[in-house]
Amino acid sequence: MRKTLLFLFLTTFSVAKAQLEVNKLTCEYLENPRVIDEVNPRLAWINTSKENIRGQKQTAYQIRVASSQNGLSAPDLWDSKKVGSEKNNRISYQGKALTSRQECWWQVRTWDKDGVAGEWSEPAFWRMGLLEKSDWQAKWIGAPWQGEEAIPKPGGGPQKKTEILPPPAPLLRKSFDIKKEVAKAVVFTTGLGYFELYANGKKVGNDVLVPNQTNYGKRPALTDAYIAVPDEFVAYKVMYLAYDITSSLKQGRNAIGGILGNGFYNAPRFWTASYGSPRFIAQLHVTYTDGTEEIIKTDETWKAAKSPILVDLVYDGEVYDARKEISGWSNANFDDSSWQNASLREAPYGDMVAHTAITDKVTKQYAPTKIEKLGKGHYKVDFPEEISGWLRLVNVTGPAGQKVHITFNGNLYSGENTYIFKGEGLEQYAPRFNWFVFSGVEITNWPGELKAENLLAEAVNTDLQEKATFQTSNDLFNQIHKIWKRSQLDNTHGGIASDCPHRERSGYTGDAQVTCNTVMHNYDAQAFYQKWVTDMRDAQIPETGYVPNGAPWQPGCGGGVAWGAAINIIPWEFYKQYGSKDMLADNYEAMKGYIRYMKTWQTPEGTMFSQREGQDGKPLKWWNLGEWAGVCTDCLPPDELVHTFYLWLCNDITAKTASVLGQSKEAALYQKQAKEAKSAFQEKFYNAETKSFGKYGANIFALKMGLPANLKAAVLNSLKKDIEENDGHFDTGIFGTRYFFEILSENNLSEVAYDALNKRSEPSFGRWVELGSTTSREHWSESGSYNHPMFGGGMAWFYTNLAGMQTDEKEPGYKHIIFKPEIDNDLQFANYSTQTPYGAASIRWQKISDDILSVYIEVPVGSEATLYAPYKEITKALEHGKSYKKSKGVKKSKGKKNMSFKLQSGVYSFDFSRN
Repeated sequence: MRKTLLFLFLTTFSVAKAQLEVNKLTCEYLENPRVIDEVNPRLAWINTSKENIRGQKQTAYQIRVASSQNGLSAPDLWDSKKVGSEKNNRISYQGKALTSRQECWWQVRTWDKDGVAGEWSEPAFWRMGLLEKSDWQAKWIGAPWQGEEAIPKPGGGPQKKTEILPPPAPLLRKSFDIKKEVAKAVVFTTGLGYFELYANGKKVGNDVLVPNQTNYGKRPALTDAYIAVPDEFVAYKVMYLAYDITSSLKQGRNAIGGILGNGFYNAPRFWTASYGSPRFIAQLHVTYTDGTEEIIKTDETWKAAKSPILVDLVYDGEVYDARKEISGWSNANFDDSSWQNASLREAPYGDMVAHTAITDKVTKQYAPTKIEKLGKGHYKVDFPEEISGWLRLVNVTGPAGQKVHITFNGNLYSGENTYIFKGEGLEQYAPRFNWFVFSGVEITNWPGELKAENLLAEAVNTDLQEKATFQTSNDLFNQIHKIWKRSQLDNTHGGIASDCPHRERSGYTGDAQVTCNTVMHNYDAQAFYQKWVTDMRDAQIPETGYVPNGAPWQPGCGGGVAWGAAINIIPWEFYKQYGSKDMLADNYEAMKGYIRYMKTWQTPEGTMFSQREGQDGKPLKWWNLGEWAGVCTDCLPPDELVHTFYLWLCNDITAKTASVLGQSKEAALYQKQAKEAKSAFQEKFYNAETKSFGKYGANIFALKMGLPANLKAAVLNSLKKDIEENDGHFDTGIFGTRYFFEILSENNLSEVAYDALNKRSEPSFGRWVELGSTTSREHWSESGSYNHPMFGGGMAWFYTNLAGMQTDEKEPGYKHIIFKPEIDNDLQFANYSTQTPYGAASIRWQKISDDILSVYIEVPVGSEATLYAPYKEITKALEHGKSYKKSKGVKKSKGKKNMSFKLQSGVYSFDFSRN
């Protein structure tokens, strides 16, 4: 009897064993964010199946939130109790009202498909910011030797140096006494344009080039700019950070301080508009173990001195004189009696908002690959690939006053770097408030012999985490993919992606929308785009609905209709990739506003043709661009054609957004407007004689919109003929290239797309590789910048078509995954894997022989998938070596041709045979 009971107990225990494990907890798209100001923050997590059971899914969840980690077992802020739901993403906190500086610890557990509860996850964390203006007791301060005003702009063109240099970067500090035991010390702080925070002699954290760039406030110079917009945006913001410095403080004397850089707050170039001189704010809350609290805050009692950073301007470079270093300046016992008192500064016009966004960091280091001596003290140094970042000098020595000049081979306009030796022992140096672009440097006036161990190249960028892998048997494709990724990261600074990391460094919205799909396929870009799309929405002009060509706005941002369309396109792509409906809700009114602006340029024929005028009353090219960066200067489709395409696209996206949000009447309105724009496009631009809409991407745009059957076949023939006449090359600019490859695949021309990507002659991506590029370029020719990511928009074809993993906009965020690989005769295998909101998803296909293809599939917990057989005629389909009919989680669709399979979550290994 006892044995029977024991057997039943063990059997019950084994059946009831939980199969789900919860990990990767995020709050507002970030893991353990240091500061947020969303009063009902959105939470998410990933479920994984411990034993890889097919069909596994979450059936319920429970969240608990407490004000301390130890309090989670009896949460004092929120216990959701058991909630029957498969949802694991963007779940709003619904507990007690959260207050300023509230620290929140949270856990989640989930129930599996059999209703068995799993274990609680590891605890995660978030901290609330200063939620009310009145919470800020600190004052903005700056250097007493500077005024409120920014440095005047230089005259002349883009290569002319700034005529009036700024004074040295200020050091700011405050000493204070602690007499009791510290329980917690958190500082809320920011500096404009850039800052570093120090506590008791050490830099706090590993952030660089913070805070993220925003429209900080009003700028009178905007209305006088060549490309002028009214300084009446939706919103202006300044981002502040929070740092826990509890471990940095001690009883007795302490000190905190900061170094200020100009950044984009004070960036005198003819295509920029500055805000003012640098300024700093900090508010340190020290909580003692007896429950009392003390606040140390910036005010006029802080002390200021000039740092050894003599010049720091983002378009001019950095000069550092180590002889002027003030040893121990941020230490507690430093004597600052000779320092001046800091001056009060006006608060920026923008609202203070929590830095719920990804910061910049040093993300990679490179040792030199070659050092060549060109003359006395003159060296040329090579590194493996082109990066944006800086050169770090490590353990170097030289006589006091020796001035070493560093130039960067990929820099164009962003300045040079000068270091002046202190002459005392081993010296270390890297710039703080600028970055440079280079794969090699030239160093002049170096003392003695330059050794490899003295130099490190450090890549610096917004710390986007790569979430995907892509590889094929075609090494050229792998190289193309690699150089685009390097270029994209090189251009990612301050929570935006620039056009190029050296010349303009501006957040062009056209470049943003054309590449966002590819970026989202490769990186965990949720927090990144949440911030940047907010910048775009904030930069909209409420009166007209116009969305500028760049965000945050700088008056040198040229563009046109396709640039402002980012406010429609990026939220929709974000929704498809991540499934976040709130991204659509947040931007829906802005989408409608931009269409309102577009319609002001609608012609009587129903097309769109923007002819916005400049200050001289004539249409200004840089407001009205259509396509950009064609295969030659004049190789572009008509602007009106491109404008009309984007009128259709924005209406189409807004209609779908309205439908998702339950706005059926508005969905019908925008569907109608999209249909009218399409009809006008076809009526105006189709040439019945040539049976074409034209070269240079015009036919691509037409096919993307959709054509009636009587036109489609003719246009496809014209497109194929154009490609053949180009010897298999494409002839598109950045927007046509975005859709070129996918349109071919959608129309059973995937081999044509493959061949166009496989070229090594101009125009092609392969040509850049042949030229030795380690980054993607601005033009198909050898002109312009060699570090532009904008053509990367077309590379999404690698993942969605060649490897064959697609999202389903009806069940977005990879809730339903479509696996539809396109097998090319020349390719032996392709692999793409990515982290979705539900976990890891992947596909790998490989040719076993001419007639047998192996396909490995991974479907994450909570997702389902449809796998389309790679061949039209399948003679045998095995899954894990046996008939698919015997495989759990596999259900074949009806019909013998174009075979497909419905797959539950899990891992699958198919072998498909054909005649």
